[in-house]
Amino acid sequence: MSKIEIACFNPESAIIAFESGADRIELCDGLSEGGTTPDFETVKKLREKINIPMFVMIRPRGGDFTYIDKEFEQMKSDLVKLKSLSVDGFVFGILDENDEVYVEQNKTLVELAKPLPCTFHRAFDRAKDLENSLEKVIECGFTTILTSGQKPNISEGKENLKKLVDLSKGRIEILVGGGLRSSNIEEIREFTKAGYYHSSAITDGGAFANAEEIVALKNK
Repeated sequence: MSKIEIACFNPESAIIAFESGADRIELCDGLSEGGTTPDFETVKKLREKINIPMFVMIRPRGGDFTYIDKEFEQMKSDLVKLKSLSVDGFVFGILDENDEVYVEQNKTLVELAKPLPCTFHRAFDRAKDLENSLEKVIECGFTTILTSGQKPNISEGKENLKKLVDLSKGRIEILVGGGLRSSNIEEIREFTKAGYYHSSAITDGGAFANAEEIVALKNK
């Protein structure tokens, strides 16, 4: 049975996703930046209201995915603080100056997160070399990769998504996201055979998840 994760950029969307039957929430801030670390108090309050799995983004700013030492220290600190709130996992991804998966820094955060699972987010789509990047992310200890197949969206990336599902051989979950909607999920699911799908479920260009869209994603 396929599952749906909803990217939620505010508390309202997280509640909508929870009440509409999402299997998991990716909680972040910074919609215009593509997701940043949410506020501690926001996570704390939501944890009291939501009992489905909630993965939290660790990303100090928008832009690229290469961080200076001060930013990396902030990522470590944020992860440790948020871990104390009984969240279910974390979402992050670090590349080096050559746009390759930065094994050392990613491993450090994965170790800090243990025993909680970690998703390598769409920094993967900026990384060089699909196969090599996949192996590096697995080496770091991530349980999931969120990707559009290293293309701007899942429709353009579906060949690579299928390839990733095949190459992963069950060693890591390929979480399909990037332009996913109820209108295209059936075609993508049939083609890629992935098991987990990711969408913001924002249908009106606003900031909030659409309950009807989440239900439609689930039903398909």
